Amino acid sequence: MLRKALVASGLILSLQLTLSAQQRDAFIPFINAQHRWVDSVFNTLSARDKVAQLFMVRAHSDLGQRYIDSVAGVIQREQLGGIVLFQGGPVRHAQVINRYQRLSKVPLLVAFDGEWGLGMRLADSTISFPYQMALGAIQNEALIYQMGLEVARDFKRLGMNVNFAPVVDINNNPRNPVINFRSFGEDKQNVTRKGLAYMRGMMDAGLLTTLKHFPGHGDTDVDSHYDLPRLTFTAGRLDSLEMYPFRELIKAGAPGVMVAHMNIPSLDKTPNLPSSLSHHIITNVLKKRFGFQGLTFTDAMDMRGVVKHFRNGEADVRAIIAGNDVLELSENSGRAINLVLQAIKQGRLSQQDIDTRVKKILAAKYWLGLDNQQQRTVNLTNLYRDINRPQTEALNQRLADASVTLLKSDSLIKALDYTKRTAVICIGLTQISEFQNMLGWRFDNNMFYVLSPQATADDVAAVANELSSYSQVIVALHDNRIRPRSTLNYNGTVRLFINELANMNSVFCLFANPYSLAGLPGIEQAKTILVCYQNDDIMQRAAAKVILKRLNPTGRLPVTVNSFFRYGDGK
Repeated sequence: MLRKALVASGLILSLQLTLSAQQRDAFIPFINAQHRWVDSVFNTLSARDKVAQLFMVRAHSDLGQRYIDSVAGVIQREQLGGIVLFQGGPVRHAQVINRYQRLSKVPLLVAFDGEWGLGMRLADSTISFPYQMALGAIQNEALIYQMGLEVARDFKRLGMNVNFAPVVDINNNPRNPVINFRSFGEDKQNVTRKGLAYMRGMMDAGLLTTLKHFPGHGDTDVDSHYDLPRLTFTAGRLDSLEMYPFRELIKAGAPGVMVAHMNIPSLDKTPNLPSSLSHHIITNVLKKRFGFQGLTFTDAMDMRGVVKHFRNGEADVRAIIAGNDVLELSENSGRAINLVLQAIKQGRLSQQDIDTRVKKILAAKYWLGLDNQQQRTVNLTNLYRDINRPQTEALNQRLADASVTLLKSDSLIKALDYTKRTAVICIGLTQISEFQNMLGWRFDNNMFYVLSPQATADDVAAVANELSSYSQVIVALHDNRIRPRSTLNYNGTVRLFINELANMNSVFCLFANPYSLAGLPGIEQAKTILVCYQNDDIMQRAAAKVILKRLNPTGRLPVTVNSFFRYGDGK
C-alpha cells in the first residue's frame, strides 16, 4: 500500500511544477549512459586526474584571504572533483566559487549542507526554512515540495549544484546528539513521504541531492563527528526500519546517497569498521540489493568516526574499495590520491572501477549543465536580493504555520477574552519576544514578563506574586540556543514554576525541541500546549496567529516524547 501511496504522492507533486522547474532527463539513466561530452573530457584526464575527480575539499569564505588562497592552491594543484562550502557570506561564496571554477580544468561539483536551505551555513544573510523535525509535523507535503524548489533556486543562483539533503534518518532516540531535530521524525512512512517531497522539489529544479546518512543514523547516542557509533540491531530490524526510507526513495529515483560512519556488526562483522568503509554495506546492500545506481558519497572523511581506527589515509583508500564514488573532505587529498594510485598498482583497486566512477561523476556534471561556462559562473549583480525573495519568505511562514501542533485541547484558546487582564510570560529569554509583541496589540489589558533560563528564586517570585491579579496567563517556553536540544537549559527553580503554571489553566507555547517536554515534570497537566518546534520569529508569529484565532493548528507530533505525548498527537 505504501508503495502505491508514494507513487500517487509523486504524481500529485509532479503536477505542481512551476514554470521555472523545467523538465529534464531522469538522473539515474542519464549518468549511466554514454555522452560525447563526458568521453571528450575523460580522454583528457591523466591517471592522477581521474582519481582526483573522486575527492571534494572543504571551503569557507569567512576565514580570511590566506585560507581562500590555500584552497585555491589545492584545487589548482590537485584538480579535485569538487568543493564543499561551509560558513561565509553569499557574495564572498559566489566570488570564491567563480575563482575556483576558473582554476579547474574540469567543472567542479559545488556542494553545501542545506538541510534547511542556505541559512544552515549562511544564517545571518539568507533564509532558514524550518528544521526537518518541524516539517515532519506538516500534513501537506506539497508545501515541502515547494520548499525543495525554492532551496534549489537559491543554490543555483549562488553557483552551487549539490545539496547534502534531505536527512532521511528515522530519529527514534531522543538522546541522539547529531540527528534529532534534523530528522522528519520517528515514523518510517512519514519520513519517507517528507523526504520524497523535499527530494523531488530540489531535483525538479535541477539540483543534485543526497539522502543521508545510510544505513540510518537515527538511533544512536554517539556523534560520529567525535567517535564511532556502534549499532547492535539485527539486520532484520535495520532492513525494516532504518533502511526503509532509503530503499523506497531509491525506487523513486534518488540521485545520491551519503554513507554514515557507524560500526554495524549485523551487516559487517569486521571489528571497528565504519559503514562508510564496508564493501558489504555499500556494494552488496546499497548498490546490489537496493539497486542504487546513482552517486554514493561518504560523510566527511575527517570525522573521528572514520579515522579513529584507519589513519594516515588508509580510510580514503578503503572508502573507494568499498564502493563510494565521491569522498567528502579527506584529511589530506594529495596524500589520498597518491595512496589510491598505489592501491591500483597493488591490485587492491582496478583502473576500470575508477574509470566507471569518474564517468558517472562527469555525467552528473553534464546533467547539471556544467559543460556550459555560463552555468558555472555566478553573476554577482543583485545576488543578495535574488536569494532573499519575498515569495520565499511567505512560503517560510506558511511552513511554520502548517507545523504548529496542538496538544491536549484548544479549550483555553477558545475561551480567551481579549479584554481581560492577561499576563504573557516568556521563559528562556532575556528580552521581550516577537511572540509577545504580536499579542500586545490585541490584548487590551496585558503585561509582559520575561524570565531567563537561570532566573533566581526572587525573579520567579516577583512574577508569581503578581499572577493572582490576572484572569488569563499565556506562557511561552523558549530555547535560546542555536540548535533546539532535547532538554531545556532551565534551572530547578524555573522548572518548578512551570509546574505551578501548568496547574493554573495557562496556555503553553513551546518554542523548542518537542523532546524537551519530557524534562518538564507536570507540564502534562496543562490543558492546552502549542508545540512550535524551534525558537525563531516565524514560529512565534505562527503561534501568535493561533492565540489570536487567525490560524487553526493542523500539525501532528512527529515523535513520541513520553507516555503523555505520542507520535501523531495533534488536533
